[in-house]
Amino acid sequence: MESAKIEELLEKYFEATATVAEEEILRKYFNQESVATHLKTYAPMFQYFSSAKNERFTKQIPLKPRKNYLKWAAVAAVTILAIGVYMNWSSGTGTEDPWEGQYTQAEIESAQEALAMLGMNFQKGTEQLYHLEKFEETTNKFLIKE
Repeated sequence: MESAKIEELLEKYFEATATVAEEEILRKYFNQESVATHLKTYAPMFQYFSSAKNERFTKQIPLKPRKNYLKWAAVAAVTILAIGVYMNWSSGTGTEDPWEGQYTQAEIESAQEALAMLGMNFQKGTEQLYHLEKFEETTNKFLIKE
């Protein structure tokens, strides 16, 4: 193959505009013994690509069992809720607002509004999880034939 064509393909290769067929032409050219002397510096690179293409990883990868973090998140949420209820119960009758002396009424209402929005968004998220669970059940019917 003429050297000018190979140099043109090399230029396209290094500019990342060469097609797969053109790359294959370069691989074949540099794997043969008769390579132009001024292009011999590229031969080891393309020879490596050819040999690396055939390499395979054959060792076994130990798979660890999936941990169910959802259970631990539920335990943490219940614990936080229990601590909050205990703190409210131990502070008195629960009818007086413990934050009233530290924050203005506008700040308290703003925080309550933000928490209400957070609750609504959390509810939307859990509804989406229900749809995801139904999707998983349906796909498992097709994937796992019983």
